[in-house]
Amino acid sequence: MRLMQDWPMTLDRILEHAYRWHGDQEVVTRTPEGPITRASYAEIYRRAKRLSSALAELGVRAGDRVATLAWNTQRHLEAWYAIMGMGAVCHTVNPRLFVDQIVYIVNHAEDILIFSDISFVPLLKEIRERIPSTRHIVLMTDRSTFARCDLDGALCFEDLIDQAAGDAPWGGFDENYPAGLCYTSGTTGNPKGVLYSHRSNFIHTLVTLAPDVLGLGARDSILPVVPMYHANAWGLAFSAPAVGAKLVMPGSQLDGRSLYELIADEQVTFSAAVPTVWQSLLDYMHGAQRQLDTLRRVVIGGAAVPESVVRRFRDEHGIEITHAWGMTEMSPLGTVGSPTRRTDRLTGDERIKQTLKQGRPPLGVDLKITDEAGAAQPHDGQATGYLKARGPFVVAHYYCAEDQELLDQEGYFSTGDIASIDRDGFIRITDRAKDVIKSGGEWISSIEIESITSRHPAVDSCAVIAIPHVKWGERPLLVVKKRPGMTLDQQTMKDFLKDRIASWWMPERVEFVADIPLGPTGKIDKKLLREQFQTAAPASAKPE
Repeated sequence: MRLMQDWPMTLDRILEHAYRWHGDQEVVTRTPEGPITRASYAEIYRRAKRLSSALAELGVRAGDRVATLAWNTQRHLEAWYAIMGMGAVCHTVNPRLFVDQIVYIVNHAEDILIFSDISFVPLLKEIRERIPSTRHIVLMTDRSTFARCDLDGALCFEDLIDQAAGDAPWGGFDENYPAGLCYTSGTTGNPKGVLYSHRSNFIHTLVTLAPDVLGLGARDSILPVVPMYHANAWGLAFSAPAVGAKLVMPGSQLDGRSLYELIADEQVTFSAAVPTVWQSLLDYMHGAQRQLDTLRRVVIGGAAVPESVVRRFRDEHGIEITHAWGMTEMSPLGTVGSPTRRTDRLTGDERIKQTLKQGRPPLGVDLKITDEAGAAQPHDGQATGYLKARGPFVVAHYYCAEDQELLDQEGYFSTGDIASIDRDGFIRITDRAKDVIKSGGEWISSIEIESITSRHPAVDSCAVIAIPHVKWGERPLLVVKKRPGMTLDQQTMKDFLKDRIASWWMPERVEFVADIPLGPTGKIDKKLLREQFQTAAPASAKPE
């Protein structure tokens, strides 16, 4: 007996809801061509439906993979819903991957069409002959700019919409049908594909709207700085239209000044990005003596947030940031640092310390930590172990690797992080399993050392990596980029760390660099740093 209506949770319903009930709400875009454009959800809905019809005319069918190589823009949003609405799979390609990795994932996904911003025409020229499955390339630009793009056989986005036979039907398929494909950044080996279903993304969207998660509403003006090719812009490309919020798309200009202008001009109330983006914005505002008048909620994820960023937001702008953690395999939100009744009473340094934790799981995410043998560890805030997750939007298999078992006997996925969980459910990531430093049989937290190092006023950014040691196996090496005009030497840095960390955690040495490399998702690329500083420490150097 059927008790409730059969209403499949397919993602086309999200944009349809925005069209029906928030049709006049704005989507503002700083385009790759330069100008700022404005459109309503109603316009975007109608254009996306016509684009689906155009895709069908080009031979795209349900289940086909269609790639996007694009920044956060209105046209990207239209392509996104056009692909998923007709039952094809939207494969968001990270343009910051190495060229060979991009070729690999396009071929692995067998993308039959690529939507691209004009920024990536040179890249497409370079790889065009290496991606045989791709039959069409569509440049997401206006006609005048398209006429100046020298890419043989490319199609114009606006022409496709204008020449479409009519609106395509959306939905009508099972909610477990595949909707999106996103590949991991591939810091070790080839990138791995995570195939999201309509159901998993729909549930993830509902979870993000909760007050203790992202707490979004129709009164918000949302700036997703995190790109749509980073796990669906952390779900914001679904969450904003789901509640009818104003959406502000930054395009390719993610420098501090450009972001500040959008925040100020469009009265942004909510934004999300990785720590390096916020550091750039804070530095610009400090130098230009600017303030954030409307921004109320700032979510930081993708990497551990430096304590200096937390303090600067609080002390200079009166904003308490929210720390979040997740990964591509989790769609991506896993935990969010919204306070409980108990932790909300914390003040001063204790509140800062709490903010630096990665947060607690919302409904839909279940977590545990285990030792190397798989035995569960206590949630006492002290024990650490391998962090594992399960839930309706957590990966079960990688794309085209169904024979590879990812889950343990209880159905948990191993995230690759080392963490503790306290009595309130807040996790503290102490390291990535591949980055953990094991010295003399004991673990050293690189993230903890980095957090303390970042408090020094002369430190712009820093990273701690393991270097081989002939006696202790591994020892920590601290790499520091100094702030412009500031002086800092190795002994001063070590004196600062003394009494703030265990004596045997003290870095073997401190290396000062002009810049610290970032990977394709905006995180510090420790793989490159390890390659640069792989010299073994002498046997005489030993922890106390």
